[in-house]
Formats: sequence, structure tokens, C-alpha cells
Amino acid sequence: MMAQGKARTPLIGVGLMTAAMAVLPFLDVVAKFLGQQGVPILQIVWARMAMGMVMTLPFAWRIAGPGGLRPDRPAQHGLRAIFLIAATFCFFFALKFLPIADALAIFFVQPLVVTALSPLILGERVGPRRWAAVAVGFIGTLIIIRPGFQQINPGMLLALAAGTALALYMLMTRRMAGRDHAMVTTFQTSAIGTAMVSLGVWVVWQTPTPAQWGLFVALGFIATFGHYLIVMAYDRAEASLLAPLAYIEMIMAVAVGWWFFGDFPDAWTFVGVAVLIGCALYISVRERRVVAESPHV
Repeated sequence: MMAQGKARTPLIGVGLMTAAMAVLPFLDVVAKFLGQQGVPILQIVWARMAMGMVMTLPFAWRIAGPGGLRPDRPAQHGLRAIFLIAATFCFFFALKFLPIADALAIFFVQPLVVTALSPLILGERVGPRRWAAVAVGFIGTLIIIRPGFQQINPGMLLALAAGTALALYMLMTRRMAGRDHAMVTTFQTSAIGTAMVSLGVWVVWQTPTPAQWGLFVALGFIATFGHYLIVMAYDRAEASLLAPLAYIEMIMAVAVGWWFFGDFPDAWTFVGVAVLIGCALYISVRERRVVAESPHV
């Protein structure tokens, strides 16, 4: 259900989501660089949240004023921040064990979870054909992981956990979309997330070098910009339409992983990703037909 006062503009939503998926793999590149330098994962997550909060503060202040910065639904914002922190921590941790593209390939369980849970959480209708596509997509995930045919390392489990957590974050984003300006929502989530992570980061804190501070700033900018685009996308289109577009991120992830780290997925990973992308395209096309055939209200 679209929020009151927001026109349904799915093509704009698709464009915004596509742009976000092209930007976000560079977040993984920066996080992997920091992890290779021995920076604790929790400190990297703190940097992602804190820098995001600082960067969105001036814009949120200008839009809503000081009184509008305090969330009117702190419980929902807090839950959304928890899901984002969990997804970020698990994925950054997974990068210690896996190349970016491999971790992201497993992480792509996220759109399947969004599509599967959108009827329960958002009340969106998912027909039998899209349920079948979700089932086939899960088979694609199993092809990538290949349980029983290769050793399961912690990175695979962490990537699965990250994908599930981000799916819940996406669903919360959609549930809250349209009530506040996207920049204000982005700031509020970053601020709450910073407060939560700050409670524990001091235990593992290592004084960053000037270069690492620069990477922290880059981390915050990429994450903030990418997730701001996601919030704007969910203001304009249904969750089940946007979720499959996350697979676009895989193309960029392969490119940046090869360029920066010399990593390249094996043939079975590409087979699994091809199955996932095929399911995503089917779900997207099916959703467009349903929207086109639905009466406007």
C-alpha cells in the first residue's frame, strides 16, 4: 500500500534503485580495505553509521528544522537501525573470508526474503508464479553455496545472515516510506545506529591513521548516498517490484572485486547468479503486468 500523498511512480523508483545498486559495491571495497588493515569490524560499522549521521545532518536540519530531527516513531527507527547494523556487521565480517562477489552472491537471498515476507509485513499480494520464482531463486542460492560439495566457511553463513537482516531493513524502510522526507529518515536511522554501536565500539577501538579516517569518510558518503537512493525508491514503488533490482549490484561487484582485489567468481557461482537474475527478471516483469492491469485508485 502506498503512503498517502505519494504518487505511484514505479519507473522513477526503478531508476533510483538501479543507481543505488551501482553505488553500493564501492562501500564493500572500502570496508574490505579497512578490514585488511586490521581495523575491527565493529569500528568499521561505527564509521559507516557516524559518518552517515554527520553527512546527512545539515540536509535534514534544513528540511525539517531542529524539531523535526527527533523521530516521531523511535521504536520503528530503532528496529530499522538494528537490522541495518546487523546486515552491515555480518557482511563486512563475511568479507574477511570471501571475495566481494562471492559474498554478495550469497547475500542475494535478500530480495527473495523481501518478496516472500512482503505479504505478511506489508500486505502486498504475491501470486503463485512469483512464489515459484522465489523457490527457484532459492535453488540458485544453493548452487552458489553448494552445501555438501564444498566446505562451508563462516563467510557464507555471515553473508546469508546479512542478506536476511537487510531484507528486514528493506521491509521496514517500505513500511515507513512516505511519512517523512527521505533525507530526514536517513539521518534518524544513522543517528540511532551511531548511538547503538557507540555503546560497544570503545571496547575494540583502535586509533585510526589519517588515511583510515579518509576511508571512514568515504565509507559514510557511499553508504549514505546509496541508502538515501533506496529510501527515495521505496517512496515511489512497491517492495516486491524493487527487490529484484538488487541483483544489478552483482555486475558492479564482480567488476570492482576484480579491479581492486583480483578476485573473480568461479563458474558455479555464475550459474547460481544467472538463476537468481532470471528469477528477478521474471518477478519484475510479472509485477509490472500486475500493476498495469490493476485499477487506479
